[in-house]
Amino acid sequence: MSKPRVTIKDLAKELKISTSTVSRALCDKWDVNPETRKAVLELAEKWNYKPNPISLSLKQSQSMFIGVIVPEFVNSFFSEVIMGIQSVLNPEGYHVLIMQSNESHENELRNMKALEAQMVDGFLISVTQESENTSYFSDLIWNNFPVVFFNRICAELSAPHVVIDDYKWAFAAVEHLIQQGCRRIVHLAGSEDLLIAQKRKNGYMDALRKYGLLVEESLIIDCGIMMEKGIMAAHQILEMEKMPDGIFAVNDPVAIGAMKTLQKNKIRIPEDMAGVVGFSESKEAFIVEPNLTSVEQPTFEMGRNAAQLLLEQIKHNVNNEDKMLSKSIILDAKLNIRESSLRRTS
Repeated sequence: MSKPRVTIKDLAKELKISTSTVSRALCDKWDVNPETRKAVLELAEKWNYKPNPISLSLKQSQSMFIGVIVPEFVNSFFSEVIMGIQSVLNPEGYHVLIMQSNESHENELRNMKALEAQMVDGFLISVTQESENTSYFSDLIWNNFPVVFFNRICAELSAPHVVIDDYKWAFAAVEHLIQQGCRRIVHLAGSEDLLIAQKRKNGYMDALRKYGLLVEESLIIDCGIMMEKGIMAAHQILEMEKMPDGIFAVNDPVAIGAMKTLQKNKIRIPEDMAGVVGFSESKEAFIVEPNLTSVEQPTFEMGRNAAQLLLEQIKHNVNNEDKMLSKSIILDAKLNIRESSLRRTS
């Protein structure tokens, strides 16, 4: 009886790496770490691995698929970013495969593995609020696999990314509230696991300090990023002995959830509560009454820039011993001031 044929899966299992990495190493792809390639080739020779010639010929060419992974589609933010991504990749002949992780790191990993199995040529990723274990991302980056993060990034990873200056614009939002006369401002904070939430919180605190206002822990409510969390936070605000006179929320859904709940409880905005400011400029900001002041992010341009960075990586056929340069792009934003934060004098 002949021995069973050695497969890529056998090599991957022995080396504790993905089948995609083994395949790329065997195809002499430029985006595989030299040490990894050496280990794969040595084991393949030792075990007398014989590739399927048809499969090999297919894998030596680009798949022309790009994997895009986003944390949610609750509002229009990520759909607008994806439109920007497609405006760059589609004319270049790429097909965009889109998956959303529903704010679950487990789903995120499952999505990445599914896309990797499709032999995508690169990843565009915005991480979930649960993305604590970044080893999977690290492995991709170590092997020079094209990856670009956008909006939500991993601070500990040296990888290309496209963001706005969340600290700067959070500072500007809170400074606006202070200039409107607010002195007791609540911050509805996002998950501490999200770098964007950390930066927005820091911007809030530093704006208070600039104007000599105390940073009170009781006025910082950890509430996540969903509208229902804003509703729950509003009930906490209503129970405070001394009502705040302003709210800065980590994003628009949270701001809107809080604002509508306060209004249902006879708190007029901006008459009773001088100002509510969100972040991300959702379409709902124009629908709610009063219209919501918010930080507008250039979503379409964020997608375009992220896609262009990814193409640079794919096309940049560097020496295998060199790491691709980690390039970051910080886009400008804008504070759109509307009725929710303009104190009425009559």
